[in-house]
Amino acid sequence: MAAILPANNFESGDRPVERAQPQGSPPPRRRVAPWADTVFSLLAHSAAWLTLALLVGIIVSLLIGAAPAIQEFGLSFLWTSEWDPVQEKFGGLVMIYGTLMTSFIALLIAVPVSFGIALFLTELSPNWLRRPLGVAVELLAAVPSIVYGMWGLLVFGPILATYVQQPLQALLTGVPFLGALVSGPPVGIGILSAGIILAIMIIPFIASVMRDVFEVTPPMLKESAYGLGATTWEVVWKIVLPYTKTGVVGGIMLGLGRALGETMAITFVIGNMNQLDSLSVFEAANSITSALANEFAEAGEGLHQASLIYLGLVLFFITFVVLACSKVLLSQLKKSEGTRS
Repeated sequence: MAAILPANNFESGDRPVERAQPQGSPPPRRRVAPWADTVFSLLAHSAAWLTLALLVGIIVSLLIGAAPAIQEFGLSFLWTSEWDPVQEKFGGLVMIYGTLMTSFIALLIAVPVSFGIALFLTELSPNWLRRPLGVAVELLAAVPSIVYGMWGLLVFGPILATYVQQPLQALLTGVPFLGALVSGPPVGIGILSAGIILAIMIIPFIASVMRDVFEVTPPMLKESAYGLGATTWEVVWKIVLPYTKTGVVGGIMLGLGRALGETMAITFVIGNMNQLDSLSVFEAANSITSALANEFAEAGEGLHQASLIYLGLVLFFITFVVLACSKVLLSQLKKSEGTRS
């Protein structure tokens, strides 16, 4: 047998022996220039710091623009309902209430519908229908919001007033609380109409996320449950949902963020009324985004413009609170999963 030369063996000329590469092996990789890693790290850090700088810049610009309204009205702006540009008296309660109420109605409708869509697509749908139906649901997200608004105003609003509001008013007139909840002129615009339109808009986002997270559940877990005699509902409720609850919560929060920031569709169907005469879901109201869209272009410099920017700052704060709550909830879910495992 030939002797195995040590790794530091040299031939004539004090050059290291070049060993032959095995056949089929890739050529040796050329060492990357040492400055490439430095440039890449610098670009990555710059992108991260640029994002933070933009966020801080937006907050600072909102605070500067809203400073006159903050000094004039303070925190009472949040629970004052009067909005009178002529007398320069402004309060954001109507807009804040409209934003929160329409988003709540949208989630109340969209979450169970999205859950049903995701459940059907992952567990019940035949193979020939699964892909076309999934694509159709995702295409709903591509419809422009102004189209939803026009459809809601011209088509859905009259249907809601004729076949829902008027029968409910005839049935509940004189009933305490319930009668006031459905009061208002039957014109088909208001908080309920805006909430339903928002629900239709956010269903594709929530349903797509739920479907994707349902599909990552290991098939062995579901097949084992079916083998033990579990029904489809039991498999989904006791196997799929506990395994994917973090993704489900993330999808719901994504839909909520979409609902809070929607502008054009809400502007068409909410009524754009800066008064809160009753708590009826059929009453015309306003939201922060629709108020900004309708009045900012015509608002003069001074308290009117500053109050609108104050509304934008409040919306930013609401979105931040929603995001923070979702992060806390997701962290708690991950901790509970780690404890169980």
